[in-house]
Amino acid sequence: MYIRWLQDFLTVAETGNFTRAAQLRNVSQAAFSRRIKSLELWLGAALIDRTTFPTRLTPDGEAFRERAVEIVAQVAETRMSLSGTVVSRRNQIRVALPHSLLTGRLPAWWSAWSKKAGLSLLWSAESGNVHEIVPALVTGNIDLLICYETIHAPISLPSDQYDHISIGKELFAPFASGASVAQRRDVLPGRKGAPVPLLMYSKNAIFAREVDTIIENAPQKLVGRTILETETAEGLEAMAIAHHGVAWLPQCVAKRAPAGALVRVDSGEWSTSLGIVAYRDKHTGSAALERLWDLLSSGKG
Repeated sequence: MYIRWLQDFLTVAETGNFTRAAQLRNVSQAAFSRRIKSLELWLGAALIDRTTFPTRLTPDGEAFRERAVEIVAQVAETRMSLSGTVVSRRNQIRVALPHSLLTGRLPAWWSAWSKKAGLSLLWSAESGNVHEIVPALVTGNIDLLICYETIHAPISLPSDQYDHISIGKELFAPFASGASVAQRRDVLPGRKGAPVPLLMYSKNAIFAREVDTIIENAPQKLVGRTILETETAEGLEAMAIAHHGVAWLPQCVAKRAPAGALVRVDSGEWSTSLGIVAYRDKHTGSAALERLWDLLSSGKG
């Protein structure tokens, strides 16, 4: 058995999709499927129920999932111990978070956390969408996961293995360029004959369902036409600044724009609040992570 088989299995267990999991593991879908099948043959049990969509684990797969997490974490810990990095990691935190939080929030967080926790930290940060960064925690490649959490995109990790705390809120609101708003071109809700140009998220993006829900529950019917779909808030931000339409953005993304470049185009009726949550494995972590987690848990972070 190869450790990558376990990492493959944990990735497909998290994403519920063979194609997406293969992309995250940077292999072809055919090769990925063969590796999952090899693991099942080695174990002598079917782990994946291939008759359902999204892909689900069999009862044996659910039982093996916890053991696979433990094995991968133990291998990662042993590797660090043998390579002599345990001492150096006492003041290191490996964190993964969406790009919007990496660029919009982490600089201020890092300053505050380092000062309040009395830590001189070496940070290792990576960014990605939720389907990329959650497996990084499960496979032991990061210490701390920070992400958005909504009722439409909950993070499902076993509570006996992972700690979970709320560390803040984020306004999620519609924005357009200051120039287009001044000319009354990009104003909600739009009108017949003059639909609002909409910059929207791809259907697999975490914010897509949030925007759909906002529109469904708005007091007025939206009259708009979608002119672009993409996965990232940063892509929509750039298009909005360039006067191409209205985009729903986390406030930390919108506030990075030059003064006057972006203007919020509602008074609350087209907006919502997103939770920001942190996760860590209960059974692993450096001394620095322990001190940071204590700070975040106290609500003073």
